[in-house]
Amino acid sequence: MSERYDAVMESAVGEGEQRIRESVIDILETEGYDAVQVRVVARHARVSLAKIYKLYSTRDELILAALDWWTKENRYAGLPTSVPSPGDTLHTALMRVLRPIFEPWEHHPGLLVAYFRARSATGGETLISHGLEAVVPAAMTVLVDVDAEFIQDLDTILTSLVYGLFGRVARGEIEARAIVPAVDRAVYWLTTGYEATAGPR
Repeated sequence: MSERYDAVMESAVGEGEQRIRESVIDILETEGYDAVQVRVVARHARVSLAKIYKLYSTRDELILAALDWWTKENRYAGLPTSVPSPGDTLHTALMRVLRPIFEPWEHHPGLLVAYFRARSATGGETLISHGLEAVVPAAMTVLVDVDAEFIQDLDTILTSLVYGLFGRVARGEIEARAIVPAVDRAVYWLTTGYEATAGPR
């Protein structure tokens, strides 16, 4: 009886936490970053304030946890786990890794704006480090035979490009759907130049 009760209680705790994360994501997407207030989230998720504060000590921590969960479920879940096909160009193989990371933002631009803001908040570096943990292994299967110096340059250029694109979306200068084509063009020109000097894969 005790084991069954514990299992039921653990499930209820998990469901409450899930509702909290989903509520934060819904508020971020529909009303924006500043609309996420602990009382609003508690009401939206049908949980107590005490429950939220037991899980998250600050509002920033609450937002970061929700965004971290969403990105793992939506951005990194579609990363390829297989090695590239022998006939793939470096551009094709890399975009197979990068496309699923950026395409979800096209349907959730409000979350992209929240993500861009949250990564600058206290603890925001966890969003970046968790992203690297997910992306680097998939990218390295593509870049396994590529010169280390080129990989470093590629990382520097793409990181700067993506940060700039995210900032432009956050400021309303471009739409989220402009990100993938911009990344695609940059990867094409960078890898085409590399392959022209390094020879075929």
